[in-house]
Amino acid sequence: MATRIIALLLLAMSIFPLPSRAAPTPAYQARAEQLLRILSAPGGEEAFFSPLFLDAVPVDRWRAVAADLRAQHGQPLALGAVSRTSDTAGQVEIRYERATLGFSLVVAPQPPNHVVGLHVVGVKASDDSLDKVMADIAALPGDSAFAISKLTDDGPHLLRAHRADVQMATGSSFKLYVLAELSRATAARERRWGDIVPLGPKSFSGRLMHWPDRAPMTLHSLATAMIAESDNSASDTLLQALGRAKVDAMLAATGHADADKALPVLSTAEAFALKMPANADLRQRYAAAPVAQRRALLRDAASRLTADRVDVGSVAEVPTAIDSIEWFASPRDMIGLLDWLRIHGGDALPILAVNPGIPPADAKRWRYLGYKGGSEPGVMAMNLLAQAQDGNWYAISGSWNNPAARVEEGRFVALMTRAMNVVAGDGR
Repeated sequence: MATRIIALLLLAMSIFPLPSRAAPTPAYQARAEQLLRILSAPGGEEAFFSPLFLDAVPVDRWRAVAADLRAQHGQPLALGAVSRTSDTAGQVEIRYERATLGFSLVVAPQPPNHVVGLHVVGVKASDDSLDKVMADIAALPGDSAFAISKLTDDGPHLLRAHRADVQMATGSSFKLYVLAELSRATAARERRWGDIVPLGPKSFSGRLMHWPDRAPMTLHSLATAMIAESDNSASDTLLQALGRAKVDAMLAATGHADADKALPVLSTAEAFALKMPANADLRQRYAAAPVAQRRALLRDAASRLTADRVDVGSVAEVPTAIDSIEWFASPRDMIGLLDWLRIHGGDALPILAVNPGIPPADAKRWRYLGYKGGSEPGVMAMNLLAQAQDGNWYAISGSWNNPAARVEEGRFVALMTRAMNVVAGDGR
């Protein structure tokens, strides 16, 4: 997703209530009305967009984007609400056959007021529902699982589920267990968030892999990097500092239903080193062994399971051993973990909310929204803890696995965001 104003942002998913805004100027209104025509059919782009915009998004690319929107949502039918946030910027709604799309539209201040910025800020499907979202999740190629629960004093109450008890590969979702153990340890005064530990062992990706070896880091800063950025060096450092046995125990404490499949909790370096062709023998032994023997294998083969043994290119494009070397959990397991964090997380909850996981406009529907997901070729998982404006709490967890092909991450984000928006809208 580009950060420049002229870039098209295509991964946002749902209209949100707009605050009070100024009425559009005649020039802005004219460009808003022309947007409907530009979205409907090719032609007229050079007169509508500025040269600066077309340098970044050439006409052919724009036409492909507009055609993709029509393929997803039907033909554009009418101009909806138009509002300005400044003299040159605002938001425009376009009603399609199957959805209403919100666009952020920026025009040049000087005549002829060409459009210099345009991006999608929301898509609200017509008459959406959790049942429709679940049907779309169930139809994904490969395997999928999904659950959403209302969280109460009596525990999670399942609202909708699709294969909620199936153990799925969840990628970096395991970092929630590391965060939970850190929360437990700080609450028990075994640790303090401000404790300093040296950075390391480093892993093979993330910002901290480029920091100096053994750089002094607080537990809080490591946890924030692990959750908000999914930094692998931060997670591997914390796993070692807290102790794998303590993190393993957190699975039982939060109600994980299949410890034999999930344990021990692998570091990121170990997991991807096991996926390397050179370690095929270790991988086969690990997958077939009971938990105690897996732990012994990790100790005995530690020198072969380090980050410098990972060739990222060999696992970056195709799913690799996602059925055997992974972090496994069911949606119900993850909801239990999110509920544990809701009750016991304390200072971990603001960390969990740094990156909401869904587009900002959708995240603002919630009083609180915490997120951690995971992805790699063939794996996508999203786990969200949310408090609605009425004070009710919800947890949503979904996973999509396909051992035969990469999964479409944007497609899954869209589905999970739709589910969040349905619940935010009517509390079902």
